[in-house]
Amino acid sequence: MPKLDSIQLLEHLDKRLAELEAGKEIPPKDIRALLTPAQLQQLNAAWAYQEQLRKLHRPRTEEDKQALGWKTKRQVRIEVFKSAVDTVWKNLPADLNEMQRQKEIKQTRVYFDTYGAAIDAKKEPRQARNEALAAQTRAHLPRFDGADYNIGTKRDKEVWKMEEELKARIRANMTAQELEQLELLEEHEANARKRRK
Repeated sequence: MPKLDSIQLLEHLDKRLAELEAGKEIPPKDIRALLTPAQLQQLNAAWAYQEQLRKLHRPRTEEDKQALGWKTKRQVRIEVFKSAVDTVWKNLPADLNEMQRQKEIKQTRVYFDTYGAAIDAKKEPRQARNEALAAQTRAHLPRFDGADYNIGTKRDKEVWKMEEELKARIRANMTAQELEQLELLEEHEANARKRRK
């Protein structure tokens, strides 16, 4: 499985946790792919403890099982997955900052590699700059000049059109008070954009 970033890992963990809680079985390879070695060790240790508990005690009722702390393999996995989700949430801000830093490094590298190659090919600095900015656009990275040249596919355009139609329909069904609040919000956002520029 390719390396997942924190957001993707969180989505996969949440999905697998929901499946476990719904009573579905998860393939061992998915468990190994989503959990860290320390979490896998925690899972194995917790299950080994449960196996040892089963050898030592034979409770007759559910109350006895609960008093002894008996858990099924699914319950042990749920606990470990919840712990893994908590860990990812705890580390998410630092991971997002690192992802942003890596994106900025890539953006800079793409720009200056292309710019340097164009200068080495005896091109004018202005032409080299344009080629470097175009390379950033092709790499789907923000451009240094701030221009936004999103390359949308046919499907993207259809989705945008449908989104606009939905917004128009929702706006038509709003009450006067809701419409007034929306207009105030749009005005505030427009002013914020002007201040940023």
